[in-house]
Amino acid sequence: MDDGDAPIPRRTVVGYALGSVGTGGFGTLPGLVLAYYLTDTVGVAAGVAGLVVTVPKIWDVVIDPFIGARSDASAARHGSRRRFLLAGALTLPVLFAAVFAAPGALDGPWAAAWVVVTFIAAATAFSLFQVPYIALPAEIAPTYAARTRLLAPRIAVLAVAILAFGAGGPLVRDAAGGGRAGYAVMGVVCGVVIGLGMLAAWWTAPRHAVVESASVAPDPQRRGDAFRAGIAALRELPAFRALLSTFVLQALATGAMLAAAQYVATYTLGDEGAVTYLFVALVAPALLVMPLATRLAGRIGKQRALVGASALFAACALSLLFLRGAAGGWVYVPVALAGVAYAGMQLYPLAMLPDVAAVDARTRGTDRAGVLGGVWTAGETAGLALGPTLVLGLLAVTGFVSRTGDDVAAQPGSALTGIVVAFSLLPAVLVALSLVPLARYRLTADVVDRRTEVPA
Repeated sequence: MDDGDAPIPRRTVVGYALGSVGTGGFGTLPGLVLAYYLTDTVGVAAGVAGLVVTVPKIWDVVIDPFIGARSDASAARHGSRRRFLLAGALTLPVLFAAVFAAPGALDGPWAAAWVVVTFIAAATAFSLFQVPYIALPAEIAPTYAARTRLLAPRIAVLAVAILAFGAGGPLVRDAAGGGRAGYAVMGVVCGVVIGLGMLAAWWTAPRHAVVESASVAPDPQRRGDAFRAGIAALRELPAFRALLSTFVLQALATGAMLAAAQYVATYTLGDEGAVTYLFVALVAPALLVMPLATRLAGRIGKQRALVGASALFAACALSLLFLRGAAGGWVYVPVALAGVAYAGMQLYPLAMLPDVAAVDARTRGTDRAGVLGGVWTAGETAGLALGPTLVLGLLAVTGFVSRTGDDVAAQPGSALTGIVVAFSLLPAVLVALSLVPLARYRLTADVVDRRTEVPA
């Protein structure tokens, strides 16, 4: 067995996987409940709430490439990205809690302003962790197959985290009495858990990473330098453009479905607590199929496996249109099948990204995994945030009625239709569109592992 086939140390695999506790928590809970918190707890109109969840992600697009470029320079000089991981792990829990702790005297536009400011700060802290975290697999795992094996436990933990935060977050909120106080308690509890997961990844991250690079990456002094580096990477790497486009469209679909789930539970299924069961149905199957998903990628390749998972997800989402005329317990069956597909939609792109970074470092002579990770994170977080924005926009144009009290507001038929469309047709169309750029991805196992030349 050569070094390229040597097993990755268990400590490294476990620690890297535990980082998904943090990324899963921050990526899931705001997408699930923040829009609902704004419209149904602090009285923010749906249109304004859409802006609130979007503005921080615009900031992400600016800051993530800068953090990625700085991470590359730090890794080249010091042999590690750990200092960035630690900075994010220490600052995010407090800022995450603040997002859901709008003072009682604030409602409407003032509450919206509070959430915008705190969410921007929390998003910055998250980027300090997430961008170098995304870059690590290219340094930890040396081959095409090894990266899938490294990412599979991470996606399994991610599934647990999504389930725990998606189901447990609302349970903590409700157990604390709901309303503003319930959200505040939820923010503190979930923020602490997020921080612990991030600290585990920091503690076990390589102290001296090895990358296929012949030169030290330049240290950007201005955000504009990093932004230009990200644009250059997109221009120079067709495989990265194709993979990123696919992932962003799928993040939009996921963000839309997450944001619409609470509205479906309350206004379609007639039970606010049903969002917990929707989450269990969507995420739990991923835990069961992850070993199969890993073997499938080894048999037919990551790209073809991703196509299959995407097609299954789109078909299941489309079937949920029948909720408008026949709401009932049957909904959990297609949602569970979508959960099987969702496992692959998470695993395969994240296992393909370090392939792109490794081939780029080999051919270019400079490691820029951090730059790629920064652009990737900006795209992912923007997609997850714009998904709720699309949902809120759809609710606004279909006449959704916001509320500030505990009583569920009566909704017009157009709004009830908008809720179902946001949960079904919208994500199905977005995932179907994602297959168009995916068809242009050209990095096979032979290319990644140097058995054939990199395609033009």
